[in-house]
Amino acid sequence: MNKMKEIYVEKITLNMGVGGPGEGLEKAMKLLNSLTNVKPVSTITKKRIPGWDLRPGLKIGCKVTLRGKNAEGLLKRLLAAKDNKLKERNFDNEGNFSFGIPEYLDIPGAIYDPQIGIIGLEAAITMVRRGFRVKMRHIMPRKISKKHKIGMEEAINFIREKYAIEVVRDDNE
Repeated sequence: MNKMKEIYVEKITLNMGVGGPGEGLEKAMKLLNSLTNVKPVSTITKKRIPGWDLRPGLKIGCKVTLRGKNAEGLLKRLLAAKDNKLKERNFDNEGNFSFGIPEYLDIPGAIYDPQIGIIGLEAAITMVRRGFRVKMRHIMPRKISKKHKIGMEEAINFIREKYAIEVVRDDNE
């Protein structure tokens, strides 16, 4: 197989939205730190939404981004929390996928902390091929050709082969 066509996981982003600053945000930051051993970053609102009591600059959640070997190890644990099953609708047309975990206790190796309680999180996995850097670079960025982009079917096949995941069609919903 051509090396340029090989797909790999670029990054995993764990996200927790709590809706506002305070105790919930502190619990979320503590949970992400305990799961990944990486300090989480606060997410901040950009828009004013009076109905939700949001204003620009307000901390409403937190996230952690993992790359490399740390991402691979965590991905296996996250997929085990989903019983190695994903729905087809979890994948987008660019080859990325995301899913939610309702309770962090489902993740193997996670230890219950009574100060945190039972909360869930979202995981977004970004997959790329060699050469995708050209669209992100600062000097002379270029578009990725359609032949080189990762489609939904290619992403599903990659996940099935590498992580032994069952992808279920959600026709009945």
